[in-house]
Amino acid sequence: MSERTASVQRQTAETDVTVVLDIEGSGAFEGKTGVGFLDHMLAQLSKHGLFDIDVRARGDLDIDAHHTAEDVAIVLGQAFREALGDRAGIARMGDATVPMDEALATVSIDLAGRDYLAFTGEFRQDSIGDLDTSLIPHIIGSFARHMGAVIHVRILAGDDDHHKAEAVFKALGRALDEATELDPRRAGDIPSTKGTLTD
Repeated sequence: MSERTASVQRQTAETDVTVVLDIEGSGAFEGKTGVGFLDHMLAQLSKHGLFDIDVRARGDLDIDAHHTAEDVAIVLGQAFREALGDRAGIARMGDATVPMDEALATVSIDLAGRDYLAFTGEFRQDSIGDLDTSLIPHIIGSFARHMGAVIHVRILAGDDDHHKAEAVFKALGRALDEATELDPRRAGDIPSTKGTLTD
């Protein structure tokens, strides 16, 4: 199996973010972003997608979590893009529906090389822990944009915002695991009639 790893750093006047990724991992998450609930969601993505992810971030949290959360998503997306290379042999598409107690979320992904986010669902609270709930679609959208993925998220049920968010990130991990899986029947073929998923 080919090595599918990446290490990406992004430094701005607002943040300094490094992500080390192994797509062929075991679900190990390490690191701290300084935003506790974001760490918790990244750990769900890692664990349920079986990706090894190490994130180190320093940001202007004295202002709020926006820049840090956004830049972590950007760098994580860039790491997946780099680790996937030309995307030859991958399944390309993935879909998962995940319950978290009373909450239920579904995520569908197409690693098409272009980006789009459709996010259907609402949160009742302004924040969960130290993360504004308005940032959750923004995080996934930034991740999709820099990875080159079409992502559809639907929160189908739920009363507790923590449970709804956790169901979303677990489903994101599982759908992404399915989409990035190497299909031996493709024998390294690009899964597109265009012949490319990177342009």
